[in-house]
Order: sequence, then C-alpha cells, then structure tokens
Amino acid sequence: MWLLDKLLRALVKQGQLRVIDHDGTQYRYGDLAADPLTIRFTDKGAALHIAKDPRIGAGEAYMDGRMVVDPPHDIRDMVLLLMGNANRGSGLSAPSPVKRTADWIFAKADQINLRAKASSNVVHHYDLSRQFYELFLDEDRQYTMAYFKDTGSTLERAQLDKQALIAAKLRLKPGQSAGMRVLDIGCGWGGLGLYLNRHFGCEVLGVSLAPDQVKFANERAAAAGVAGRVKFALMDYRDVTGPFDRITSVGMIEHIGAPHFREYFAKTHDLLAADGIMLTHTIGRTDGPGTTDKWTRKYIFPGGYIPALSELVTANEQTGWEIGDVEVLRYHYAHTLAEWYRRTTLHEAEITALYDARLFRMWQFYLAGAEQSFASGKMVNFHIQTVKQRSALPMTRDYISAEAARLSALDAAPQWHLEQKAAE
Repeated sequence: MWLLDKLLRALVKQGQLRVIDHDGTQYRYGDLAADPLTIRFTDKGAALHIAKDPRIGAGEAYMDGRMVVDPPHDIRDMVLLLMGNANRGSGLSAPSPVKRTADWIFAKADQINLRAKASSNVVHHYDLSRQFYELFLDEDRQYTMAYFKDTGSTLERAQLDKQALIAAKLRLKPGQSAGMRVLDIGCGWGGLGLYLNRHFGCEVLGVSLAPDQVKFANERAAAAGVAGRVKFALMDYRDVTGPFDRITSVGMIEHIGAPHFREYFAKTHDLLAADGIMLTHTIGRTDGPGTTDKWTRKYIFPGGYIPALSELVTANEQTGWEIGDVEVLRYHYAHTLAEWYRRTTLHEAEITALYDARLFRMWQFYLAGAEQSFASGKMVNFHIQTVKQRSALPMTRDYISAEAARLSALDAAPQWHLEQKAAE
C-alpha cells in the first residue's frame, strides 16, 4: 500500500477519498472535512496492482472485484473525483521515459488497421448482443454523442436533434433530394440512414464491419418498407464504389487509426460527386496528437484512436478537400455518457445475466472514464464539413440552424423508457 499511498497523497487535494486496505487499515486523502468517498481492497495485491500502472490497474481491479466502492457512492463518483483532481493539475506521477516510449510504440502499432484487423477490432466491441445495447441506448440505438440543445432534454430528444443537425449540414432539401445517393460510413444500427430517407426520400447505402448491426439495420429498413432505397452492407468502406451526392461518417473515423487518415479522406474524396458534401462527426482531442490509453485499447476499442483537429485538417488538405465548416461540440458527450451510465447501472441484473458481473463493471468503468474526459478533460466532438467545390455551400452558415430547427420540430421524441422513468 505504501506506493499507492504516496501516489494518492500527491493526487487528491479536493474532496476526500478514504481507502480501506484488505487488512482493515484505513487511509484518508484530500479535504478531511469533505464527505468521504470510500473504496475497499479485497486482497493483498490489489493496491500494488493499481500503483504499478494506475492507468490500467484501477480499471482491472474494479472489473475483477479486487476494488469496490462503498455506497452511497459508486465507481462513477470515484472516477470523477480522482480524474477531476488530476485534471486540476495534481496529476498522477508521469511514467518513466522508457515506459512512455514503450507505451507510445505499442499505441501507434495498435492503430495500424489493415482489413482483417479492422474487422476483428469492430467485432470486438460491436458484436455484443442487441439486447445489451438496447438496455442503455435510446430507442433509435444511436451509439454516438447526442446533441443537447437544452441540458434538461431527454436522451431520446437529444439524439433526434443530433440527427437533425447532421442532416442540416448535409444540406439535403425536402422534395429535391429524392434522387440523391447518400453513403453512411459506419452506419451503426441504421438509425441515421433511415432518418435521412424518411425526411428527404434519398437513397442510402450504409456500410459497417459489425455483422449484427448490418443484419438488424436491414431488418429495420424492411420493416419500414424502404429496403429498396435504404440498404446496409457488411463492407469495408475501402471497397465501396461511387459516386454519392452526400457522405456522412458518424463516430467511425475514431476506429481507423491515424496512419490511415490520408487513405480514408482520399477514398471518400473519390466517392463524392463534384458538387457533393461530406460531414464527419468524430470525437476529438483538444491538445494535439496523442495516444489511446492502454486500458481502452485492451478492453474497449482495440485499434481505436481519438484524432486531433490538426491531424484531420492535414489529411483533408493532402487529399484535395476544401473545408466548408468546423464546429466544436464540447459538453454534449458528457451528458450523453452520464445518461448511458445511469441506464446501464439501472439494468445491472439484466447485463449480468446476459454476460457476467465483470463485463457489467467493465462497462461502468468505461462510461464513467469517458464522461470525465468530456466533462473536465481534453475530449470534445468535431463536426467537419468538407466539399470539393466551395459553391456547394451558401455564403453563410445560417441555413444550418434554420434547417436543424425545422427538422427537430417534425419529430416528437420517442416515448421509450417511459415506464422505467415513472417507476423511478
């Protein structure tokens, strides 16, 4: 415990953390007048496992039941307390230069996503059962940032508003877009493609490397009676042939790895019609190029990488694109993740029955860590609108807010989770 004790004394300055070791010995850190958040270690080696590499050890200790958080607090409270202190400048001690170099090499190597590896990486995360994702996502199964025009919005409302914002930036026009072809790269469970067809009548091709997502998306299109115009294919985007009038990519570029950014934008440039528009929606980092942390690479998104804006802009410049608009969306994902965490925790029994307690705790840790990265860390979302011809866009961006408002007014938020919320 001596090594972890040293780390926590340097880290915790605001709030109070109480640690009860496996033998009952208690340690207190931070403001002793504050309400304590208590964690317990259940075996002798847990504290050392965390101290040796806190960036992966804490998550593993929690997943394996070696570290527990006493009620009324939970792992989200612990993550927000510790990372909030770290982000205020009293951070964890930096790893040695040798360890930093090794981590950097492994992180960069992990981003080389050739076709077979890209497919297996996607399956690792997205081929958990439909029932699992249905327990915490909105009715439309949008597994990307929602757009909270009002912090009091429901998740369902905010996801509809996100789709409206994306559609507005694609500059599709009611009554005039029925003949247009739209490519949705990384289509998820098909919600955005179906949304664009429903409001604009356009033809949509969605592509993904997650088999069950594609299967379910096609089932949704068939049930809606639009399977002839909205199709989903189990396909690498590199194998798609064009042209398309619009391209959208929502939460996909984070999976391809920085070494492939230029390849990605070159391919999409080839696929887009001369007067077309592409909208890239991605998580982004605000502090320049970096690496993906070891725990996330190992357990959640192997091969994944959150890009810096400079990396995306450079790749666009190198492949013939002209950037029409960039928007930084700051706290929206923090609100989204907090709601996903709430719903996940609400369904602990179902998730544990589907998988086991370890996966449930892993998912809690993932969502809580991601939330703090957007609430007080260095993560945001970027919307990057790109064109081949600048004449494809109006002189000002007023059209975006006007069209997004029009679309939002057309859809009432789904009444999903109504019974659950009433019960709470």
